[in-house]
Amino acid sequence: MSETHKSGFAALIGRPNVGKSTLMNCLIGQKIAITSKKPQTTRNRIQTVYNSEEGQIVFVDTPGIHKAKNKLGDYMVNVAEHSLREVDVILWLVEPTDYIGTGEQHIIEQLKKVKAPIILVMNKIDTVKKEELLQYIDAYRKQIDFAEVVPVSALKADNTDVLIEQIMKYLPYGPAFYDEDTITDQPVRQIVAELIREKVLRCINEEIPHGVAVTIESMKYRKKIVDINATIICERDSHKGIIIGKGGAMLKKVGSLARPEIEEMLEKQANLQLWVKVKKDWRDSDFMIKNFGYDPKENE
Repeated sequence: MSETHKSGFAALIGRPNVGKSTLMNCLIGQKIAITSKKPQTTRNRIQTVYNSEEGQIVFVDTPGIHKAKNKLGDYMVNVAEHSLREVDVILWLVEPTDYIGTGEQHIIEQLKKVKAPIILVMNKIDTVKKEELLQYIDAYRKQIDFAEVVPVSALKADNTDVLIEQIMKYLPYGPAFYDEDTITDQPVRQIVAELIREKVLRCINEEIPHGVAVTIESMKYRKKIVDINATIICERDSHKGIIIGKGGAMLKKVGSLARPEIEEMLEKQANLQLWVKVKKDWRDSDFMIKNFGYDPKENE
């Protein structure tokens, strides 16, 4: 066992939309997890890798813990809660407030069952006054005995270096789990699909996005171009019309927003073709949930 190099797993948990994916992208310096202002954006457990001379942190970004309303929701909550039992340190992301609602109380009950050290990460500190921060932190300290408390702004990368230092304190010594060139365990197709789904989330302000999945039908590589055929799955015929838009305008907008980020990641030009299909109530179908990349059995 290495006596100078540390390596371990750090889970990011919290209610939907507290900035878990934004923070993870910030810490590793590259966009892997998609972000949006809508809750429940992350659906799968995503692992990304941070490397330094001191050691390697494998970040586990989980779906937000929330009250499930369908089988997809059950799957997402199970993924998040299962992750707590497998890591060396837990980062609980919260927003700067002294109001601890039912969502946070549910997370507190889950955290009381774990043995790993818990770091309270108060995100979005750029949105409040410094004198208010201590009051908010104190409210959470009364709930759980935290190993550390680190206020950060994931959006502005404030204090994230301190967070890395605190995480390293609680990791065991040992060799790296991944080689230094590895950034994520996510397949390229999955990342491309998620980038497209992110743009749907950002373009459409209705409830539709919760019923949207994206599948990559094919990716064919040429010398400087990759041909991508992707299908956006929705639950209603009316949703399909909104996603396509008048004269195909909305679908074109989604494609034009997704294409540059896909090209940057793949370092190739992307010939992106988007289609829209209706699969009624797919979020309550075990078969379809698994078919679209969310496997309920992987956490049993």
